[in-house]
Amino acid sequence: MDVLIIGSGGREYSIGLALKKDEKVEKIYFAPGNGATDELGENLNISDFNALADFVEANGVDLTIVGPEAPLVEGIVDVFKARGLTIFGPTAKAAQLEGSKIFMKNFLARHNVPTARYIETNLLEEAYKFINTLEAPIVVKADGLCGGKGVIIAQSRDEAKKAAGEMLSGNSFGEAGTSIVVEEFLDGYELSVFAICDGKDYVVLPAAQDHKRLLNNDEGPNTGGMGAYAPTPLVNDEIYAKLDERVIKPTLKGMEEEGMPFTGVLFIGVMVVKGEPIILEYNVRFGDPECEELMPLLKSPASELFYKAAVGDLKSAKIEFYDKYAVGVVMASKDYPYKSSEPAEIIVDDIHHPDLEGNAHISYAGVSRGEDGKLYATGGRVLVCVGLGDSIAEAQKRAYMLVGQVHFAGKQCRTDIAYQAL
Repeated sequence: MDVLIIGSGGREYSIGLALKKDEKVEKIYFAPGNGATDELGENLNISDFNALADFVEANGVDLTIVGPEAPLVEGIVDVFKARGLTIFGPTAKAAQLEGSKIFMKNFLARHNVPTARYIETNLLEEAYKFINTLEAPIVVKADGLCGGKGVIIAQSRDEAKKAAGEMLSGNSFGEAGTSIVVEEFLDGYELSVFAICDGKDYVVLPAAQDHKRLLNNDEGPNTGGMGAYAPTPLVNDEIYAKLDERVIKPTLKGMEEEGMPFTGVLFIGVMVVKGEPIILEYNVRFGDPECEELMPLLKSPASELFYKAAVGDLKSAKIEFYDKYAVGVVMASKDYPYKSSEPAEIIVDDIHHPDLEGNAHISYAGVSRGEDGKLYATGGRVLVCVGLGDSIAEAQKRAYMLVGQVHFAGKQCRTDIAYQAL
């Protein structure tokens, strides 16, 4: 089987790494990939959806997997399906679950999926009125895609009103913020739960927990994610059962009833409040960095999971996971998340420690290959050091041992990933 992976981050590298170990997979292509994915397969400099479909047809590629949200929202799946090509991911219509926070919140309300009290509006006066009914903190969200940065948690009503005003005026997020959602803040602990769906059936992956803030103890600004671990002991069978019955089943049923069956990854952002799972948001792709921890926990061939979901046959798949834990630590560039940093050469020490061999690896993200053939840190989140173990503590220890083997100028990372569980 030949596979094309759309995207360029650590998530796509991790999927490639899982497929590389899969005996059924012969060749992997990345479009566009990053400076390190050329070690796993071939990078393609093609971005146009029709041109990518032409390549898939001409080269007999059996499966395309879409990593990031933007091409999904823009309709890459529709283009491929219209040409009879097998692709993993939701249609543009189904991708509205992430592409529009207003669509998502209204969908949850229509199908009685538990979520925070909210209004959606493009009128400042209406936003102010609702803000006055809430206690701080207050959540203000831009409707459209903002690269994971369109959510403000305001610490006062005045701050919430300011955030709403800046979004609605187009100053904060341009077009993406000209309609907004204002909602009550939920106080609990957050989980990332992923269901691989084929339109009717689904497989739930081990629940993960990511660390959004830049600094230890969840301080500093929000980022795209500074690390994650899976599975989290904060989820028990009761919470999984509630998610099944109250969230995943009604969502898949509702999507089908509304004429947009959901295929791909349903990423469920959950807040557990007094033992009850309340839905914060849906995304329509793997989280990054959660994907980097989930892929090495997958015991079954990765191609089976993705292919059977793409062709609507998850029922016949036998999907198993290792009884292990994974911890991933993001190593970021010097000025992340404030501004771009100077490119810096990445040097990885030779691994001689028996503890690390086979139990730790790097998933590369914001890296480029120089003309000298060396790897350079050129993005914000540069790479993820992933450790595996029989306990979270063991996995964390291995991840940080690997962090110590990686060097580039200005590197920064948190030193407390998985602290909630430990």
